[in-house]
Amino acid sequence: MPSDEPGVRQCVRNAYQLYVARMNTPPAPMLADYRSLIGHGVVRVVELDGEIWGLIVMWPEPDHLYVDNIAVAPDHHGQGIGGLLLADAERAATQADRSEIRLYTNEAMTENLDYYPRRGFRETHRASESGYRRVYFSRRVPGPTVGGPTSG
Repeated sequence: MPSDEPGVRQCVRNAYQLYVARMNTPPAPMLADYRSLIGHGVVRVVELDGEIWGLIVMWPEPDHLYVDNIAVAPDHHGQGIGGLLLADAERAATQADRSEIRLYTNEAMTENLDYYPRRGFRETHRASESGYRRVYFSRRVPGPTVGGPTSG
């Protein structure tokens, strides 16, 4: 909702602040136009007691679901929020009839380089883009079981 914009910005600021010194520049999610993203309906939040604990920004592309940003407030790390957000991405991919989720992280975000492979993502490539050194990941989305036992 548009009224979530300040909380979304605060959550992103809190989640990415520690990377500013590592990267010598604000991470790309800190510069995003959240008013526009919220207006396009591509931001989902995890909220409790009026506080945004985490968020995901995602949308379907022609051949995959693209996850632009996952942010979890540092005070809520280790509580499964990231897993909930990735599960939401998997549901969104299935609903959009996409069999793959793609995302990237910055090389300096070493925590993410460990996190995503533990969640079933595989690194596909690395590239410099818009002044950032990015690591790209992909994960297949399990589809419905086709076939099954038949009676004869």
